[in-house]
Amino acid sequence: MRAHRIALFTLASASFFAGGAWASEPAAGVASTSAGADALIPREVLFGNPERAAVRVSPDGKMLSWLAPVDGVLNVWVAPVGKLSEARAVTSDRGRGIRQYFWAYTSSDILYLQDQGGDENWKVFRVGVAPGGETKDLTPFSEIAGPDGKPIMLPSGKPLRPAARITHLSAEFPEEVVVGLNKRDPRLHDLFRLNIRTGELKSLYENTDGFVSMDVDDKFNVRLATKMLPDGGADVVLADAKGGKVEWEPFVTIGAEDMNTTSPMGFDKNGQVLFMTDSRGRNTAAMTAWDLRTRTQSVLASNDKADAAGAIVHPVTGALQAVGFNYLRPEWTVLDESIKPDLALLRGVADGDIQITSRSQDDRTWTVSYSMDNGPTRFYVYSRVDVDREPAQRGTPGEATFLFTSNKAQESLPLTKMHPVVIKSRDGMDLVSYLVMPRGSYELKDGRVVAKKPVPLVLDVHGGPWARDSWGFDPSAQWLANRGYAVLAVNFRGSTGFGKNFLNAGNGEWAGKMHDDLIDAVNWAVAEGIADKSKVAIMGGSYGGYAALVGATFTPDVFACAISVVGPSNIITLLNTIPPHWQPMITMFTTRIGDHRTEEGRKFLESRSPLNFVDRIKKPLLIGQGANDPRVKQSESDQIVAAMKKKNIPVTYVLYPDEGHGFARPENRMSFNAVVEAFLAQNLGGRFEPIGDDFKGSSISVPEGVQNVPGLSGAMGAGAGDTK
Repeated sequence: MRAHRIALFTLASASFFAGGAWASEPAAGVASTSAGADALIPREVLFGNPERAAVRVSPDGKMLSWLAPVDGVLNVWVAPVGKLSEARAVTSDRGRGIRQYFWAYTSSDILYLQDQGGDENWKVFRVGVAPGGETKDLTPFSEIAGPDGKPIMLPSGKPLRPAARITHLSAEFPEEVVVGLNKRDPRLHDLFRLNIRTGELKSLYENTDGFVSMDVDDKFNVRLATKMLPDGGADVVLADAKGGKVEWEPFVTIGAEDMNTTSPMGFDKNGQVLFMTDSRGRNTAAMTAWDLRTRTQSVLASNDKADAAGAIVHPVTGALQAVGFNYLRPEWTVLDESIKPDLALLRGVADGDIQITSRSQDDRTWTVSYSMDNGPTRFYVYSRVDVDREPAQRGTPGEATFLFTSNKAQESLPLTKMHPVVIKSRDGMDLVSYLVMPRGSYELKDGRVVAKKPVPLVLDVHGGPWARDSWGFDPSAQWLANRGYAVLAVNFRGSTGFGKNFLNAGNGEWAGKMHDDLIDAVNWAVAEGIADKSKVAIMGGSYGGYAALVGATFTPDVFACAISVVGPSNIITLLNTIPPHWQPMITMFTTRIGDHRTEEGRKFLESRSPLNFVDRIKKPLLIGQGANDPRVKQSESDQIVAAMKKKNIPVTYVLYPDEGHGFARPENRMSFNAVVEAFLAQNLGGRFEPIGDDFKGSSISVPEGVQNVPGLSGAMGAGAGDTK
């Protein structure tokens, strides 16, 4: 399961569905491996840590870095360019693993973020890359004081910790970084200049204005800020770049209808050009440039079907060289002729979607990844030649050298292709979707998937909901297809990337038209002969978990079973318990979902909350939750489990005390997916892998319903978690 599936309220990848089968003996009605079928792919191969990920080149072009396991935990590794045999780990995390890291412009230090048990209260760390390099906690703050000077306490009894953000790095200040910290007020982040050598913090801007975001330029001047408006829109204001006291002046107003498709993206090196995605006066977000001296805006690139999504930026000048758009698959619109030969060469290196993941300051060394749909990501280092010449005079622009894949064991697996399909909703909207079929179960006719016979279907719903599904390698889909299921991922209305009209069509439609789109997709799969109507499951995380609960309560006859991971059960309690630093954006949330602050709004949200309709549940339900989730609190799962138990409705509840909004530790992913696989095999009849050691090292507990999934009680073992 890719990361963007799970983030609730993402305004825009660790999997939470990981490996698994289950019982050591087949339960009644559960199909085991059939003769002649593809071998079962071990869950460990699909859902363990990647062997390597997130490849970067140091600013001076001398070192490569990547994430790779150390004793089963993801850490940062480095090696000289061209000397992978000298690779060594420079961090020593022993917990949830490192997933976000950056090169400092010193080229001798790496910065990384880490939280505690998934609480998302990030700290910033620095580690020197030289042998024996020191690791330093740069934001060693353990609590936030309230107005009375005492620590603000969480319901768990632990103090609320600040959440650090890395806001900006600049080559002009290689030993410093701008960070945001909410240690003064948990709702608001102040800006600081942080010395990565000494840990010294210098106040850059105290955010007493209620800004939800602020931007600085390469000279560390505070230049731009965004403040929410009562109608769910925002004012963007500009500050003079001369330094001294910051004085704001109006710049642009973003209406609520454009709020998630219009956003400042950053400045060029001189701070005179502001790049911005902008959907005002149009449907899809164009990439634009503002000349701040003349206050004029120009459109750099646009697409009628998709929003601007990503850019290739020159590492020194900050100029935009290409803009990405993703409708069915990513495409690049090139703005700078100087990189056209490079992109033309790179397109022929591997069959996959290209991403330039980093560039050295002299622009002679790039790291490039290729996302595939039926194989692991491929990583290359690209050496450019004649960089300073005109494109027509460059000859061979460079050479791409293969480094490794993200997982060598996946290279020879019997994986299957992902097929983009566009499904019509009942009211005529185009739902860009992605279908993965079991190998040998279909053929292509004129580019259309034609199933040999209907098979069980898993409807896999992305999180957000303001996010999207995309083409590429999806371990969860490959796993389920290998077990005999078709897997369908649907970009329902409210998903991002397809213009503001499609996004705004989801306003007020949780459990409404957003769910209708999912049902329409299931009906399409049945009508196409792809899905067996009697064997359809719905599963997802975050909003996808909510959708699974809606499927179990609002449309219980459509689905044979449901799987909800960190899914909200009551929208009112969800909005009442959002993280403090999301509070300034509450009106944007209520505009899109419903207003829990008014009597009318509460009645509406009650009508869209699965908790109020548990008596309709008549199919098996599996719930997974992280105890430290700051977005969807454990209480969201606790309360629906309690309501079902009160009405004597069976439910299986899996809880992890060391996880947050999704399951980051591979041992926990493996254990949960073992439960998922047994659950699906029991209810849809697919193939399964015996559990083996998939609970080893996991913190899994089963507070309710351990007896409902075949083999679960025995697999837990005596004393393994609090089981019932």
